[in-house]
Amino acid sequence: MAAATRTDHKANPLKSFIAGGFGGICNVLTVYPLDTIKVRLQTMPLPAAGQSPRYNGIVDCTVKTFRTEGLRGFYRGISAPLVGVAPIYAVIFAVYAVGKRLFQTDEHIKLNYTQIFMAGVGTGICSALVAVPTDRIKVLLQTQSLTRPRKYNGIMDTAIKLYREGGIRSLYKGTCAGMLRDSPTGVYFVVYEALQDLARRRSPSGNITATSTIFAGGMAGITFWSIAVPFDLLKSRLQSAPEGTYKHGIRSVFRDLMATEGPKALFRGASPILIRAFPSTAAVFIGVEVANDLLYS
Repeated sequence: MAAATRTDHKANPLKSFIAGGFGGICNVLTVYPLDTIKVRLQTMPLPAAGQSPRYNGIVDCTVKTFRTEGLRGFYRGISAPLVGVAPIYAVIFAVYAVGKRLFQTDEHIKLNYTQIFMAGVGTGICSALVAVPTDRIKVLLQTQSLTRPRKYNGIMDTAIKLYREGGIRSLYKGTCAGMLRDSPTGVYFVVYEALQDLARRRSPSGNITATSTIFAGGMAGITFWSIAVPFDLLKSRLQSAPEGTYKHGIRSVFRDLMATEGPKALFRGASPILIRAFPSTAAVFIGVEVANDLLYS
């Protein structure tokens, strides 16, 4: 993978938009089952006194999902992220390119890590605005009970019912939580670029490789999600709750969580998140670098 380095060309938002979209598709196809497990662990109800929890960790959730629903159970709601993730990552990389252009006066300006961080800061806010509606639909489809008549039947049915019940506000429920979750994106890009720079220095050709991209992308994902896990849990709780449960949004979710389950509950579902973080982000950057090879060749 002899991809261009960040000093070979000035950032192009349109090409970055296309490359980011392709990377997003690679992400969803790679790790969606772990996302389903993560959401189910985050949103399962507290057990009654003397009863066991619905799931005893990631392995138990995996086994029970497979036994009751088969392989299809791991992919419930996948149409929402497939439709939504491509534009989300397209926006992330396009906004990142716009941020980089603010510091690039010509083709040969090498950004330092502070500039890379600043270029990446705005991507989290912009991506949350695109991601929240599909996140909301995905969470509802992943968590609805199979033992009752289904309220939602697919992405379009869910979107229509949410709009009828609460308008645009219902579709965008959890926006503040989503912005908080996605705010460390600047760190995400710094880790990726730093590890790729290290790979370039060690490579005789001065180019990155597929192996370095997988490693750098995976470590960027783990770093990002290590910071974002608590906000992701609060978002999932808020988005899956019936209307009127949390009157003050994420603040109400946080207060309720601290009162009933304590601080450790903020990291429920962290295992599947961190397990999927490496392959999912590696898949994104592999897709982006492959697309860049074609777009800049």
